[in-house]
Amino acid sequence: MAETKKIATRESYGNMLTELAEEYPNLVVLDADLAEATKTGIFKKKYPERHIDCGIAESNMIGVAAGLSTVGKIPFVSSFAMFAAGRAFEQVRNSVGYPHLNVKIGATHAGITVGEDGATHQCNEDIALMRTIPGMVVMCPSDDVEARAAVRAAIEHNGPVYIRFGRAAVPVINDKPDYHFEIGKGTVVRPGTDVTIVATGICVDSALGAAEKLAADGISAEVINICTIKPLDNELIVASAKKTGKVVTVEEHSVIGGLGSAVCDCLSEKCPTQVKKIGMNDVFGESGPAAELVKKYGLDAEGVYKSVKEFM
Repeated sequence: MAETKKIATRESYGNMLTELAEEYPNLVVLDADLAEATKTGIFKKKYPERHIDCGIAESNMIGVAAGLSTVGKIPFVSSFAMFAAGRAFEQVRNSVGYPHLNVKIGATHAGITVGEDGATHQCNEDIALMRTIPGMVVMCPSDDVEARAAVRAAIEHNGPVYIRFGRAAVPVINDKPDYHFEIGKGTVVRPGTDVTIVATGICVDSALGAAEKLAADGISAEVINICTIKPLDNELIVASAKKTGKVVTVEEHSVIGGLGSAVCDCLSEKCPTQVKKIGMNDVFGESGPAAELVKKYGLDAEGVYKSVKEFM
């Protein structure tokens, strides 16, 4: 069997910005002295006059981007999620969210797959923070194909957008002729009848692996890929919950305020359903190889399988 292709979504981000540059001459990219890591250096190499290195001053970078957006530019600001969503939260809220400016935030190195950089750099709170900002679109693509589509959708959308990218290379799972991306729409990537697994980011691949294991036990799991956490595809989630009667959410993020919370908000109002949330359970991450951390915290296929089996 051919080996599964793996690409880090931060690579997809840098590549797609470069592809869009000719189509959108008003696209500019800002970085906080991390262009090599965030992969905006790919854009910088080809379009140096449209790349601004703001130095290690993320809050100022957000202000610069806000100003550029008011004169017709489409700024993509980039840094690690811990800094883009965490350190610069006030500026994102007040300088971008409040005036509803056309600024896009590309946050890389999110979640525990930052690995050896440890807890201080493993941002498991960014989705929760960005969800609270009125009018902010929040996306977390699962692979290279979806990451590229999310960047294009962001530049076509008029308003603030936060996109979460990862450090580690992940399997390409959406490379299909019928693949279609739309902000606010999820996708059923595996139909099922006994339990719904709603996943985002790298955990979509884990959910698919878990579904295979569950099928061997006679449990039919429906897997839903949610790239856009805000606005959430309520219609799709409710329809699946009505069919299966049980829902599990999986995310490389805190179980507080992220995808799981968004799904629970939806179902508690529209279709009360028993939900189990799989993610970081009110703990900080730690330093270690990304794959080992994913396994330790139960976010790999085996971990998701065991959690769902217990839930069932």
